Amino acid sequence: MNFPQIINSLLETDMYKFSMGQVMFHKFPSYTATWSFKCRNKNVRFTPNMIAEIKEQIKAYCSLRFTEDELTYLKNIPWIDASYVDYLRLWSPRYNDFDIAVDENSPFGMRFEATGTWLNTTMYEIASLAIINEVYFRMTYDYNGLLDSAKQRFEAKFNDLMKNKYYIGTFSEFGMRRRLSGEFQDYMVERLSHLNDTMKCASTFVGTSNVYLAKKYGIKPVGTMAHEYIMCVGQGNHKHNPAYSNYYAMQAWVNEYKTLNGIALTDTITTDCFLRDFDLTFATLFSGVRHDSGNPYDWGEKMIAHYNKLGIDPKTKTLLFSDSLDFESADNLFRYFNGRAKVAFGIGTFLSNDTYVEPLNIVMKVTKCNGVDVAKISDTTGKGMCKNPEYVDYLNRAIDWRMKHDD
Repeated sequence: MNFPQIINSLLETDMYKFSMGQVMFHKFPSYTATWSFKCRNKNVRFTPNMIAEIKEQIKAYCSLRFTEDELTYLKNIPWIDASYVDYLRLWSPRYNDFDIAVDENSPFGMRFEATGTWLNTTMYEIASLAIINEVYFRMTYDYNGLLDSAKQRFEAKFNDLMKNKYYIGTFSEFGMRRRLSGEFQDYMVERLSHLNDTMKCASTFVGTSNVYLAKKYGIKPVGTMAHEYIMCVGQGNHKHNPAYSNYYAMQAWVNEYKTLNGIALTDTITTDCFLRDFDLTFATLFSGVRHDSGNPYDWGEKMIAHYNKLGIDPKTKTLLFSDSLDFESADNLFRYFNGRAKVAFGIGTFLSNDTYVEPLNIVMKVTKCNGVDVAKISDTTGKGMCKNPEYVDYLNRAIDWRMKHDD
């Protein structure tokens, strides 16, 4: 490797990987999945040297094992079950699950896929993205210059919060997948962990999605479910109507966690379709909902109206916003919805990779489950990812039929 090892602990992933992983372990252990990487930036190409370094970093990641100290930490998270922790004691990443190569036909020059059981491959996503991102920036730019830029910009933001220039209520850090580097995310989270040491700051930092850093700094690991969970549970069973993906996913989640760990993701197959399944039972059991695409104000109004329609006081529920936020947009959303619901934010790239160069817009998504296509439709055109346009057409027609005929 040309650089220090980027991922040094299997805890260094987002919390929702463990939350979803426990449901997979208990209910879907035989499901298989194929993951595909995509870079959405124009004019970005990964060179053969970059790809060689990425492969070496992935090999190093695959040599890791959970320590007993790390497993004890996971076991003490209220919703994590001891049987799942025992499985993790035996688990390790497998390099043979990865397919990484130069691809001249790709717009970004690289093929990066992972195939295996869903239970295994789900754990690869965040670490892979962090590795790809850090290798790219270290090999394309002056890393020390980028690090200095990131620290200077972060300190200005930190000071803005301390001076109450922005008031964003409760927020957490969601930036591992597109962070500049592990070094910078560590620096940034450590600084944020002291945000509320005095009474000066009106905003409250509650935690990070990076479980390793949450453990290191004694803060809350944050995260429940991702789109992959709803896609695979709802579309991986060939007998299921995919327009009911949210129902199948939420039912399995409630069976596993009851009232614990309950923030529902609304936009996998559009929020309007989600609301058909978010009935009184689910809306009561889940403590809130997460926004990740579409107009956030329209979405918030829609969720508040839905809670009111069900006879649930929206003030008892959380609206968690997590779509491309900065402090200004979070401030505006907080002021708009505060007092009508609990408002919280998950802020990613704005905190973890703001430098003098444009950040990468990279994703790694499930494209097949149990050998068949799966897709995310989203509330924003272009955020979905599926290799088979015929399946996307089928899914859209299934959703459209349900919305017109199933009241």
